Amino acid sequence: MLRGLALLLLSMLLIVQPAVAQQILRDAETEALFNEISAPLVKAAGLDPHNVQVLLINDPEINAFVAGGQIVWIHSGLVAKADDVNQLQGVIAHELGHIEGGHIIRSSEGIKAATGITLLSLLLGAAAMAAGGAEAGMGIMAAGQQAAMGKYLSFSRNQESSADLAGARYLSRAGVTGRGSLAFFKKLQNQEFRLAIPQTDSYARTHPLSGERMAVLGEVYRKDPAWDKPIDPKLEARFERVKAKLVGFVSDPTQTLRLYPETDKSIPARYARAYAWHKSAYPDKAAAEVNGLLAMAPDDPYFLELEGQILLESGHPAEAIPPLRRAVAETGSQPLIAALLGHALVATDDNSYLPEAAKVLKSAVNKDKDNPFAWYQLGVVYERQGDTARAALATAERYQMTGKPALALLSAEAAMAGIKQGTPDWLRAQDIAMVTRFAVDSKKKR
Repeated sequence: MLRGLALLLLSMLLIVQPAVAQQILRDAETEALFNEISAPLVKAAGLDPHNVQVLLINDPEINAFVAGGQIVWIHSGLVAKADDVNQLQGVIAHELGHIEGGHIIRSSEGIKAATGITLLSLLLGAAAMAAGGAEAGMGIMAAGQQAAMGKYLSFSRNQESSADLAGARYLSRAGVTGRGSLAFFKKLQNQEFRLAIPQTDSYARTHPLSGERMAVLGEVYRKDPAWDKPIDPKLEARFERVKAKLVGFVSDPTQTLRLYPETDKSIPARYARAYAWHKSAYPDKAAAEVNGLLAMAPDDPYFLELEGQILLESGHPAEAIPPLRRAVAETGSQPLIAALLGHALVATDDNSYLPEAAKVLKSAVNKDKDNPFAWYQLGVVYERQGDTARAALATAERYQMTGKPALALLSAEAAMAGIKQGTPDWLRAQDIAMVTRFAVDSKKKR
């Protein structure tokens, strides 16, 4: 009986807690686009834009989810398969509906109700078995588990339907057409057809069938004043760039070159091929594509960033510094690009660059504390400058955000030992030590 209950609860937890162990893809241009297209939707949802993030993870599945907090996770496969920026906005609006509705927090309600049914069926089944009805008892238990799973799946479908309608409201308030949302559901429906998913009902599914969702949302969207509003061509052009560079980065280079052949001289095609050639260790071909991009837009910060990245990762850090400096200046010290510049400065092994590296890396982590690579580079700078205590503090920051509390605790304690007590850096080290000590102690108790 206990094994049956454990299996049921495990299956539910797998449903309501999507894994976030995939690689997070951080890119300045992509995140700038995500912020811009989600900002009016976040406002329409009544959420604080400072608290909501839309982040990309490396996963080929066409999917997006929220898993606690106010972060919308977008799969790389979804961006690659989306036909236009409006489809992506429709997905983001739906996920914001989960956040605004508190669905992750409320998932425990669905689990609690399903668990109650399971426990009752186990007790009744045990009683029947004790009375000599072994087959009847097993039947009661099996029926109870099926009823419990059905109860939870119904709860999940109701949440999805609620998020669909909430997303439609946000799109309407933001003046964004729902055509992309419907088109994306049609794409999902085609996938259901290919997978031979029965279209009669969605009883055994966590989500309503795409056809059911389209039927409901179609009535809502077609009556909305924004239905015939065209897509902003500037946003669409930026989306095509982001999509192309993502395909170039995550896809097999041969596939990228099929999608974006060398006869295509457009910006998205050059972008995709630059990443494909760079991945394939053809730096000259990658550089040629970047040169083509810069010929069209010499001051584009993201083209300059790519030029610097290719030079840096091809073993030419000193040559990477000038374009990265320009990219940082053009974006107002965008933290991800600033971290890349800091890396290039450190990689030269020229200590005369250390003061500049410290400055740009401090700026990067002040604006974006959740960048373990920037903290690592800053720790290297401190270590080379002889400031081992602050090197330990930077290391503690990095270990804490990468889920290594024991190592973070050791580094935080080393930092506290070498930094003047009561200063901001000492207090920060103390905070990390307190949090990570609690985490370590809790793990030991478990």
